[in-house]
Amino acid sequence: MIFITLGSQKFQFNRLLKKVDELIENGTINEEVFAQIGASDYKPQHFSYTEFMDNDTFSEYEKKADIVITHGGTGAIIGAVKQGKKVIAVSRLAKYGEHVDDHQVQLLRQFDDMGIIEACYDVDNLSDCYKKVLKTDYIPYVSNTKTIIGSIEEYILSAFGKVNNE
Repeated sequence: MIFITLGSQKFQFNRLLKKVDELIENGTINEEVFAQIGASDYKPQHFSYTEFMDNDTFSEYEKKADIVITHGGTGAIIGAVKQGKKVIAVSRLAKYGEHVDDHQVQLLRQFDDMGIIEACYDVDNLSDCYKKVLKTDYIPYVSNTKTIIGSIEEYILSAFGKVNNE
């Protein structure tokens, strides 16, 4: 199953939804697709969707999915790769009213360089990205939270030790 998540911000991402509809219609995608379309006003014709969903429902769909197609938001990407999902991330572009600037292009480049997602910089390349994600094994996401917490603990301990020594 493919789960599409477009976030909960005020920005539409009609281009992506239309492209997925096209890929289902022409037979490129032939598996079940469900989308959380957010503020998009395009209503998919060939797959099921909802505008918004609560966290539990979102988690259920993400767990069922083999592939997550998402906008280029950090939270959506990290959440999916933490679940071990193959991710196709498509950058929203300001010129289409999809965001205020094009920062998602830079974010996608960083994730792409890490080898943990399939970055789609142009929605017209979604078919190629989909075909590639089916046959590619991506590098598993490894959180650095423990390293950060360890550094903070080390700092606190060293600062506390200095206080006691004075």
